[in-house]
Formats: sequence, structure tokens, C-alpha cells
Amino acid sequence: MKQLVRRIGQTVALALPVVLVTTGTLAVTRVPWAPPTSLDQQVVAASSGDGAGIGRTTGAGRSQDGLAPQDALRVSLLDELRAHNPGSALDLLERSMREQPGLTPYCSSLATELGRAAVRKYQGDVQRARSFARPVCDGSFAAGAAG
Repeated sequence: MKQLVRRIGQTVALALPVVLVTTGTLAVTRVPWAPPTSLDQQVVAASSGDGAGIGRTTGAGRSQDGLAPQDALRVSLLDELRAHNPGSALDLLERSMREQPGLTPYCSSLATELGRAAVRKYQGDVQRARSFARPVCDGSFAAGAAG
């Protein structure tokens, strides 16, 4: 009996670290800061409708239109604001920051520009433009809408 318990203990002692390392490694591959896998890129491409992706680059840091990724995102955001509303553009900005963390240094300036564009869209109605404000990029949208 003692020998059986010892044998089970040894088996668990050998198998447990393997299981823990394997599950830990698998868990870490799915966190937001992990680089996207090809499957993730396919999902993003499929959800974008045309497969191009927002600001997707084709090499040397340039997008398919020859723009830098942040400039391509700016164009997409302003198009979204014109076509729908500032809230929709802010949702796109927030999603883009999650999917492309390399663009986060541009988040505040993009949100500020969206705020200014929202005021222009609503012919100077700052209150209406600010009604779409969200806590994306530390409230830069509201600051841009205010002035």
C-alpha cells in the first residue's frame, strides 16, 4: 500500500509540471499583448469585410495606399465619422488600438482630430459633438470637440 501511494505521488510529481507548463503556455498565447497569429489575422480580415484590414501594412511600415499606418487609420476614422457618427468612429478607434498596439502613441491625436471633425459635422454644435464622447484615449475626443 505504501509503495502504491509513493508510485502515485511520483507520477503526479512528474506529470503536474508538464501539464502546468503546457496550459500556461497556451493561456499566454491568447492574451491581448501577444503578437497576432495567422488565425487572428484571418479573423480580423474576415470581420473587416474587404479583407484589407485597417491600416494593414504591406512592408516597410506603409499601408496598401502608401500611407503610414496611423495615417491610414486616420482616413478610416474620418470616413467612419462622415458615414455614420462620432460614436461609431470612436468604437473603431478603440478596436484599432486593441488590435494594433503599435498605434497607441497616435491615439490621443487621432481622438482629438475626431472631436474637431465631429464639431464640423454638426456645424459647430459642440454639445451635440461632445454627446458622443467616450473614455477612449484619455478623453481626447472631448478636448478636441471643445476647441
